[in-house]
This record gives sequence, C-alpha cells and structure tokens, in this order.
Amino acid sequence: MAAYRPVPPRTGTEGFPRVNPSQQPRPARLAVGVVGAGRVGPALARALQQAGHRPVAVSGVSDTSVRRAARMLPDVPLVPPAQVLERSDLVLLTVPDDALPALVEGLAETGAVRPGQLLVHTSGRYGTAVLDPARRAGALPLALHPAMTFTGTEVDVQRLAGCSFGVTAPDELRLAAEALVIEMGGEPEWIAEENRALYHAALALGANHLVTLVAQSLELLTRAGVAHPDRMLGPLLGAALDNALRSGDAALTGPVARGDAGTVAAHVAELRRHAPGTVAGYLAMARTTADRALAHGLLKPELAEDLLGVLADTDPDGGDQ
Repeated sequence: MAAYRPVPPRTGTEGFPRVNPSQQPRPARLAVGVVGAGRVGPALARALQQAGHRPVAVSGVSDTSVRRAARMLPDVPLVPPAQVLERSDLVLLTVPDDALPALVEGLAETGAVRPGQLLVHTSGRYGTAVLDPARRAGALPLALHPAMTFTGTEVDVQRLAGCSFGVTAPDELRLAAEALVIEMGGEPEWIAEENRALYHAALALGANHLVTLVAQSLELLTRAGVAHPDRMLGPLLGAALDNALRSGDAALTGPVARGDAGTVAAHVAELRRHAPGTVAGYLAMARTTADRALAHGLLKPELAEDLLGVLADTDPDGGDQ
C-alpha cells in the first residue's frame, strides 16, 4: 500500500488553512472499498472520490443496497466482503452497529485483513477497540462517525460539507483520521474511546427522537384539520431548534414551562381521545421539561405542584400513561 498523505482540503474548513495544491507534492491516492452498501458507505466513498481517491469495490446484500451501490458508485464492481479488502487500501465498514463486531472477527479470522490497510468503521457506538481483531492482523484502525442523518441519495454527499465527525483513533493515526474527515468535507471532533456510547446516545436522543416527535405532530395536526401541517411546523420547529442551540434551557417556552396545568390537562385528555399512543411520550417529555424548567428558574415553584400532579395522572385502568 502506498504511504498515506492527505489530499489538501477542498473547502478551507474552519480551523484548517487553505492549501494551494500547486504548491504541494501530489498526494498518494487510495483504493477505497465499501463493506455494506447502506445509506452511509456509498456517500462517504463518493466524497472520497471527489477528494481524489478511487472507489474500487463494494459489497451489498439486499436488493436495495445493490441498487444504491449501482446508483451512487457506478462502474464499481459488487463483490463479497473478502474481495473488497483484497482490492482496497482503505476499507469503509458501514454496517449496522450490532453487526460490526462479528464482521470484524470474521474478516480477521479468514485472513482477509492485510497489514498496513486502513480499516474505518462509521459506527457511533464503538471506538477502535471493536477493530482489535483486525489490528492484531496489522490493520490501521479508525472510527469515523458522521453526525448526520443519511437518505441514501446524492444529497448526502453535499450535506457532508461542514458535518462533524466523531473521531476515535490511536495517537499515531490522528493526523490520518483528521485528514480523511477534512477530505470528505467534514470537521473532526475527537471522542475518547470510553465516551463513544454516551456520545452516540446524545445524538440518538436529539436526532432520532426528533423525527418521531415531528411525525407525531404532523399526524395530530392532520387530525385537527390542518391542510398543510408541514408548512405550519417548519417555521416553528426551525425557530425552536435555533433558539435551543443558542440558549439551551433558556429557550424553553409553552404551557409546561409556564406552569399552565389546566392547558396540559386538556392536552392529555384530547390525546387520550384521539391518539392514545402518543400519551406516554407526551407525559414523559412534559415531566422532563418541567424538571428542567424548574431547575433553571423558568417554572415557578408555586405552579409546579399542580402541573406535576397532572403529569403524574394515570389512565382509567390505573396504568401510568
């Protein structure tokens, strides 16, 4: 494998100076392989291709993965995982978190891993310890997790510009990890091995649960007769997100933060009538909001008692909603 030297950044990412390519020696290009043609792998491979590297092989199992690979990485052969490693200097392991340990162990046991090969996984949950079987075979382990939601389409490549990556790597590979992230248009954020699960939980709490909350809001607005619920929610949620990122808990508004127990009780009653499946989530989030508003002085203590009484309410059968 050619010695790795990073391609100069394409965009002058904040914190990294612009580099004039004409003043630099031509960097080594890497043959890039993808194991797992889900939503993430092909997009990262395309980003690396735009930085000058060369996708050479991809593996996928489902029909959807095969079609995605053909669309995102045309003319790149679809081969079994072992052959991806055989052809590649840099391998992206972009499989579900729970499948990653067994995949790494299997590749190492079959001798597919080559000494000096860059092995990169994109799991948020794991650091580099999960790659230890491959490291013992001589691989160079990197954990590069893009903190972004992926669609499996071309738009993902564009969204990588300015995207933060949760990066974990051995000290001797920090520069290589940093360079790869910058080449993909992202910004590296270093995460300690022992903090990976907490880091990933934080992202899931914010992003994944947000989708669920928005989908429920859209459904409820539709039931309330709103013709274009997306148009109604868009500006409101955009402002709420911007305020929360800027001000944290100080951005809390609404009936819970104000201590309007009667309004919250009316909400719960209507949700039980029209969408009982949303009651548990509403109560859980409202309790958490009340706790945070009270702790930050937004919710007056004299109003909190009645509010918390409403939020502790149970259904007619005695079960907590």
